[in-house]
Amino acid sequence: MTISEQVDHDIKDAMKARQADRLVVLRLLKAAIKNAAIEKGGQAGVLDDAEATAVIRKQVKQRQDSIEGFEKGNRPELAAKERAEIEVLNTYLPQALAPEELARLVDEAIAEVGATGKAQMGAVMKALTPKVAGRADGRTLSQEVQKRLV
Repeated sequence: MTISEQVDHDIKDAMKARQADRLVVLRLLKAAIKNAAIEKGGQAGVLDDAEATAVIRKQVKQRQDSIEGFEKGNRPELAAKERAEIEVLNTYLPQALAPEELARLVDEAIAEVGATGKAQMGAVMKALTPKVAGRADGRTLSQEVQKRLV
């Protein structure tokens, strides 16, 4: 079952269970996936799981940005709502890398590129990104690489 099919199935389940908050998030996700599919291939466009995962990550990132704004604006109730939406979205993302595994992959990428300082950070990120395959976000990767390239 593809991610798009799983979202459709979960929408039906949320309707039957009368989970209004979850239903709203899933409908927004379905719309975002459909919009990305249309951008890709017109009305009949279809996203594979990797592309759908990218859409979900984008949705999570948008909510994280909203949380920061709500916290700066002293709106904890809205930040809590966004956190709950992130939890729903995270169920569709692959299991995140453990910190130890991420550190090992960063070390391997640094050794592979032969990087010695922050000037080679771009080359390390380029080598590292395919290995991580969506199991860590760019911000986390960047921070880990910066820690190692001192």
